[in-house]
Amino acid sequence: MRRIVWLASFPKSGNTWTRAFLGSYFSPPGQKVSINELSSITTFDARQDWHDLAIGKPFVGKTLDDSLVLRPKIQRMIAASMPGSRFVKTHSKMGRVGDIDLILPEVTAAAIYIMRNPFDVSISYARHNNLSVDEAVQRMCDPMNLNSTETLIFDCLGRWDEHIHGWTTAPGLARYIMRYEDMVENPKKAFQGLLAFLKVPIDPKKLRHSLKATSFKELQKQERQKGFKERPKHAKAFFVSGKAGGWKDELTVEQVEIIRTEFADTLDSNFPEIAKEADEFIAQENPVQ
Repeated sequence: MRRIVWLASFPKSGNTWTRAFLGSYFSPPGQKVSINELSSITTFDARQDWHDLAIGKPFVGKTLDDSLVLRPKIQRMIAASMPGSRFVKTHSKMGRVGDIDLILPEVTAAAIYIMRNPFDVSISYARHNNLSVDEAVQRMCDPMNLNSTETLIFDCLGRWDEHIHGWTTAPGLARYIMRYEDMVENPKKAFQGLLAFLKVPIDPKKLRHSLKATSFKELQKQERQKGFKERPKHAKAFFVSGKAGGWKDELTVEQVEIIRTEFADTLDSNFPEIAKEADEFIAQENPVQ
């Protein structure tokens, strides 16, 4: 039952934007999709209601294993929940914990993987999780990095570079890879490519409408007017900046050096232009005497 099309990413990499675009494009003509109704087109493997259904009562975990052992069952439930393909958001890394597949091959049809440079991710990840940037960088470098809800539903994230490597090299996985930076620079090209991967006919008028309806400015406007249920309680807003390259105004040279060193290979292979900018940033701050 290979029905799940994963919308996978390390947190704060453009997953919500991609979900909003798909929600808009697949909606009836003229219908405006609310950011609070994204579940109408996508679901989430770490949602509370799936865990409640899996055990037949409200789920409240005590340990990592309590939610981990439910992942295979929940993914099978999602795959069987409706005919045809199902878009499923995940922040989980690709791999196994013990004898449990975090992403079940038997229910997986394909994956859309969204990646964003770790310098910008560190700032958004810190803000989203109420951490300092130093703490966020430390977690991004931790192979045991986890996210969890109040009821202890866990996402196994791992390191930022291992997350990318797992999803982009998994054998036999049909996938479309998107870089957030390319989405910002040329959203039309990025999302046209996505629709082509999904074998969806491209309607120029509908594409223009969806690109406009899910621009960062429009998503911010919706959040200001109606709020956003996915916004963390401590955060003033979910959609804060949306730009690429803001790290140069916010990170210290020490933070840039750590990220550049820790993720050198993945930066060089997937973000060569940003790796070069980081090297220049470090050199400017540490001129040769």
